[in-house]
Amino acid sequence: MAEELEKQAAESAPEEKAAEATAPATAPEVETPAPAAEEAKDAAPAAEEAKDAAPAAEEAKDAAPASEAAPAPAAPPVEKRRGRHGRHVPVGIAHIKATFNNTQVSITDPRGGVVSWSSAGRAGFKGSRKSTAFAATLVAQEAARGAVAKGMHEVEVRVQGAGAGRESAIRGIQSAGMGVSMIKDVTPIAHNGCRARKRRRV
Repeated sequence: MAEELEKQAAESAPEEKAAEATAPATAPEVETPAPAAEEAKDAAPAAEEAKDAAPAAEEAKDAAPASEAAPAPAAPPVEKRRGRHGRHVPVGIAHIKATFNNTQVSITDPRGGVVSWSSAGRAGFKGSRKSTAFAATLVAQEAARGAVAKGMHEVEVRVQGAGAGRESAIRGIQSAGMGVSMIKDVTPIAHNGCRARKRRRV
């Protein structure tokens, strides 16, 4: 009896070892499909959401061109002033250059920008008549009228030179309806710098 039991035990031992060897191999095959199936179930709603989001994205694309096509509000027109013709200068400086041969008057703004100007030659005088006091009066009146048209009503007078039209030009500016706030002599005086010209012999 003992020998028969030992034989049965020996025969059953390889079968148990074979079952144990096969068990781990088959176990993962049974367990792995379950997570894969769950992932597939989870992926199905995500795919449905992606399908729902696709029409929304298309609607957004359709709405974008509509917003781009809408005309932008027009900016208010900007007034442009061309050159010195559109300026309004209430106060300025009158530069009078009275030489022995001519009289020139330039009226500028306080920064030095020329507003109007005139000279005896521009007023129509020729030759020796350009250096007369009458020519200086007409020159100053013409320059002052141009400045008054730009809105100027007061000037500071700066006189240069020793010509005959010094005082006449100042009176011409006043007669044109422009106030004179100050008169200043800016004739350059040499302080023994460069050698002077040889005196003219007449």
